[in-house]
Parts: sequence; structure tokens; C-alpha cells
Amino acid sequence: MQGDGADTTSWPRRAVGVLLGCPSAVLAALYLLLAGAVLGPFLLWPRTRPYAMPGLLSGVRRLAALERARRRTFFGDRFPLRYRADDRRVLRYLVVRSGNGLVAGVVLGLLAFGLVLAVLLVGGVLRGSLGWEELATQVVLGGVLLFLAVQGLFSLAALDARTARECFGPSEAELLRRRIAELADSRAAMVRAVDTERRRIERDLHDGVQQRVVALAMLLGRVRRGLDRHQDPERTEALLHQAHREAQEVLTELREVAWRAYPSALDVLGLEEALGGVAERCAIPLRLRYEVAGPLPEPVRTAAYFVVSECVTNAAKHSAASAISARVERAAELLTVRVEDDGRGGADPAGSGLTGLRGRVAALDGTLHVHSPVGGPTVITAELPCA
Repeated sequence: MQGDGADTTSWPRRAVGVLLGCPSAVLAALYLLLAGAVLGPFLLWPRTRPYAMPGLLSGVRRLAALERARRRTFFGDRFPLRYRADDRRVLRYLVVRSGNGLVAGVVLGLLAFGLVLAVLLVGGVLRGSLGWEELATQVVLGGVLLFLAVQGLFSLAALDARTARECFGPSEAELLRRRIAELADSRAAMVRAVDTERRRIERDLHDGVQQRVVALAMLLGRVRRGLDRHQDPERTEALLHQAHREAQEVLTELREVAWRAYPSALDVLGLEEALGGVAERCAIPLRLRYEVAGPLPEPVRTAAYFVVSECVTNAAKHSAASAISARVERAAELLTVRVEDDGRGGADPAGSGLTGLRGRVAALDGTLHVHSPVGGPTVITAELPCA
């Protein structure tokens, strides 16, 4: 949300907005006076107040919407679309806005009056009816009054912008509360993601590596028994070859588990090479585009790697895709990671994998967008600030 619009609009447009704020303030003041006079007795009586208040607030909200449109059009303000201030805040804003606009109108009237006096002063100088001492006195006095009037207008404009922000957008306290809530949610999501990752590693070790180690131990036991009993040497040699292959497969699976937990290539060779390893291990053709100049912060680099790795793994397991593309690019202080597959779509953003990625990205103040209509394609985009 932009509150003051100083960088988005030119000063002539802002001047028009200030001028239009004067009649709108008069309209708001007249409404408050007339509505207060008509509905005042009903608002004071507790039994009729619930019936009279909606009538008052209906006009207040219409006038506030008019002021919001004026701020948006002439000052370039951008307020949250779905934000709705409470009735008390809107009423307070309209009261302050009407007073502010009326005072601004008085100041503008004084400036116009001063301009007329300046024209008369110039005319007197040209006719020779005004002496130099009187002219100097009038210029100094007019300059001081002009300075005070301009400063007053700037102060009124700042007050107008501040009250608009407080009414049409979240206040600083609300933004702080939301930020605290977001940080608490992201921390909880990271804890859940870490627990999920630990369970996945335990499951991989239990169902994969442990079973292979058990099979290897059984093979070695058969070899030992064969050697003890002096059985067929060829059969013993065949069991040894099988045990050797099983040991190699155990090592390969251990490397896979370690790579999924955290790839050492990410620290040694960098993000591009680590993503190249993902492409090599992927069962589906993966086209990778890496457009990043210079080093990345370690947390950003790690998050980008796991976004690509998790998305590629999910696509290979569940999407029935025939091709996957991943693009990593950096524009200024924002790293964008985009993974797309041509599978059947229907990815669940609330699934454990994507939820873990969202928590990992949110912990870095980033955002994760999932677009996966039924029938595909699935596009997952992560935006990670690098500052």
C-alpha cells in the first residue's frame, strides 16, 4: 500500500486533488450536521440507536468511498482491496477529513486573496503611487504569510494522507500484528516441515537402506557358512559377487538419502551444479535454465534448491509428466524459481510437500504460488528476496 503517492503522481494532479478535497469536505460537513440534527435524538436514546446508526453510517461510508476514490485518482494511493475498516474508524475519518478540508479551503482562499493583493501592489508600483519603504514592508509581510500558508497546506496534506491510511488500510499496529502472526505461522510451518523431513529420512532408511543391509548381512552369513562347510567354491564366489553388488547398491541409496537431506554440491560447487545433479537423477527429461549472476545468500540458495528438487520429485512421482522445465533467474534483489511440468495437474497446495516448501519460502519473506488445474500444466513459482 502506498500512502502518500509522492512518487506516483505529478504535482499538478495532486494540486487538483487538494482543490477537489475542499468541496468534498464541505459536503461531508453538511452531511454530518444535517444527519446529526435529524438522527441525533435517536442516536442518544439507547433503544433507537441500533436503528438510527445504520442510516448515519450508510451515508458516511458513501462519502468515505468518494474520498478513497479521490486519494486513489489524484494521489496514487493503493489501499488493500478487501480491507474494511470498522464503523467508528470511518466516522472518525470523515469528521477529521471535513475539518481538514475546510481549513485547507480557508488557506487556499487566503492565498487567492494574497494573489489579488499582489496584483494590486504591482499596479501601485507601476503607477508610482507606492513608495519603496511601503513596498518593502508589503513584500516582507506577504512573503511571511505566503510561507506560512504553504507550510500549512503541506501539513494539511500530510494529515489527510495519514488519516486516509489509517482508515482505508491497516494501521501500523495492525501491520505489526499481522507480521507477528505471519512469522509465527512460518515458524510453525518450518517446524512441521523439519519433522516431515525427518520422518521421510527415517522411512527411507528403514524401508530402503535397512532392508538392503539386512539382505547383505544374510548373504555374508551364507558365504561364511559355505566357507566353514567347504561347500562349492563357485557358489560361494557367486554369493560374494552378489554381496558386493548389494553393498554398492546400499552405498548408492545412502548417497541418495544424504543428497535429499542436503546436497554437499550446493556448498562445494554452487546452486547451478547442484540443480544439474537433480536433472541427472531425474527419470523425466528436465530442461534447466539458470540466469543468475553472482553469488546468492546461503538461505536463498538452499531454499531455491529444495523448491526445484521437491517439485521435480513430485512431478516424477505423481503427475505422469513427460517433460519438466525449471528456470532460476534473478532480477535486482528478487530470485524467481519457476518449475513447470506437462502432467495431469491437480496438485494439492495443502499437501505436505508443498506446505513444507511454502513454509521454507515464507521463512525468508518469500512467496510460493501454485497453479495446477486439472489436466495440467502445473506451474509452481517461488519468489525469494535476496536482500
